[in-house]
Amino acid sequence: MRLEDNLAKILIPSDRLQARIYELGAQISKDYGDARPLLVCVLKGGVMFLSDLSRALSIPHELDFMAISSYGGKRVETSGVVRIIMDLNASIERRHVLIVEDIIDTGHTLSYMVDTFKARNPASLKICALLNKSERREKEILLDYVGFDIPNEFVVGYGLDFDELYRNLPYIGVLKPEMYS
Repeated sequence: MRLEDNLAKILIPSDRLQARIYELGAQISKDYGDARPLLVCVLKGGVMFLSDLSRALSIPHELDFMAISSYGGKRVETSGVVRIIMDLNASIERRHVLIVEDIIDTGHTLSYMVDTFKARNPASLKICALLNKSERREKEILLDYVGFDIPNEFVVGYGLDFDELYRNLPYIGVLKPEMYS
């Protein structure tokens, strides 16, 4: 089975992804200066983005990981119930924290995460999302850095999955509706 055969189209090709990530890295490096941010990756979807973003930064920074879910299995809609599957290893108290997300959809997961992090007293808290699907937003979220605003289509690739498949595609593609309906 070729995963590419299940795509309706390529929405964002690899070269555009990498160029935009480099731009984000330059802007984040400039904005943080000497602050030495802690980049918090939301697993699993954000790991490809985090890896490339980390390499695009010209400033010292640290990495940590968190797994949060509101989907699960073959769901294409959020359940609305957010749960922490794996928490951070490090304390974020008095740290400059940058949440690195693959996609912001309804905003439920990120809203929960922001509230949780604010209670832990970071020095600053910012959000960097590769993809922003604002049409679906149910919770208001301020995004500090956005790679791409995308339409309300089911996207996969570059870390994003459907039933744990498609993460390895080097681009963002739109999954054919018959694959998930």
